[in-house]
Amino acid sequence: MAQELNTYWKTVVDTIQDGIMIVDIEGTIVSINKAFEKITGFNQAEIIGKSCVILNCTTCEIARNGTDKHWCSLFRAQTLRMGQCMIKRFDGESVHVLKNASLLKDARGQTIGAVETLTDISELIAKDTQIEAFRRELREESRFCGIIGASSQMQLVFDLITNTVHSDAPVIIFGASGTGKELIARAIHENGERKDKPYVKVNCAALNENLLESELFGHVKGAFTGAHQGREGRFEAARGGDIFLDEIGDLPLTTQVKLLRVLEEKVIERVGANRTIPIDVRIITATNRDLKSLVEKGEFREDLFYRINVIPIDVPPLRERAGDIPLLAESFFRRIQLKSAKNIQRISKEAMETLMQYSWPGNVRELRSAFEYAFVTCREDMIQPKDLPPGITNETVENQSVINLAPSNREDVKKTQLLHALKQTGGNQSQAARILGVSRVTVWNRLKRYGIKAKYVA
Repeated sequence: MAQELNTYWKTVVDTIQDGIMIVDIEGTIVSINKAFEKITGFNQAEIIGKSCVILNCTTCEIARNGTDKHWCSLFRAQTLRMGQCMIKRFDGESVHVLKNASLLKDARGQTIGAVETLTDISELIAKDTQIEAFRRELREESRFCGIIGASSQMQLVFDLITNTVHSDAPVIIFGASGTGKELIARAIHENGERKDKPYVKVNCAALNENLLESELFGHVKGAFTGAHQGREGRFEAARGGDIFLDEIGDLPLTTQVKLLRVLEEKVIERVGANRTIPIDVRIITATNRDLKSLVEKGEFREDLFYRINVIPIDVPPLRERAGDIPLLAESFFRRIQLKSAKNIQRISKEAMETLMQYSWPGNVRELRSAFEYAFVTCREDMIQPKDLPPGITNETVENQSVINLAPSNREDVKKTQLLHALKQTGGNQSQAARILGVSRVTVWNRLKRYGIKAKYVA
């Protein structure tokens, strides 16, 4: 029976994934399991009968070289728990392991040897090293809150952000959808003297006129149906800090009048109230529309335009700074790689060339979405052109020629791109939004602005 149990015990030990080594009191190796062979590269014939110092373990180095009466620190401490160290394999390579050890004693309590278990943690160490490298890279990129760009156009943008630090003057950010206007607005706040105060964002295109005024300026109880109690608006919430009004070009004319008063008198008035409230905020605005054209059409107040257009920042579309595409692509790739369970290691040269040749109507937002798509579809360890969204790899010569027509103004460009996206998707607004790298609300607003009926586009 004892012999049978010993045979079963050997089977159990060889099934364990951790390496097991038994040494006698002199440190001579008397037994190992299969996992130990795999981790160290030594087979039984090569290591049984040898001293355990052959592994050159970093945790017992001090004891070997010191004056301690114990030749190994284990025999002094009697146990070791979760000790991280390095050992040397048969081929000379070092392996990171997690070691546990205990002394073995006979029936009289005399020490007769020791048992050690080794867990290979090389992959975990490599992953931690990789993550720390990515973190360092991301910290370096965060000079402007994660805005990436080495092109001269983006360096000019960075300079302008820096120049706003000591100013309370209104800033307006011009740029197509997906160029990163919101990131720039936040960078202005986080690099400014109001960085420790609130930062409040309002999308002027997302709400109707009545809701927008209540959102901006607040309301008193009973101001309108459903106003069961008063509430403060975003301007009051941003007191002492910055308020970011996105899509300012979509602000209704009546609300423009009230915003002008805020800029000129530094006061607001809640909806339904007749009492003014002083406010101290710096206003940052952004738009993807041509405000000068809107002023000429009477759709945007000229006096308001000049009040918000004090420090203009023009954000270039991605197609005008193609040299930044590899930097952005690598950054998006690594960020998604950290979150992904897939073993995708790099971007192929062919995929990068495809990214460089595409016109990017949705700008940086579309590029990020392209990598989120690629990580879903990729089945290999490297992203290939076939893994990218169909709209990128199948951009036809006809599509390219339309984009390169260089229309007379930004509105013509956006209208042309919208028509193209709708044609590609058979009039599906959600899919068109994904192609353009914008929200469905933005697509809806543009359809309304340009008088396009999506169902007739296909």
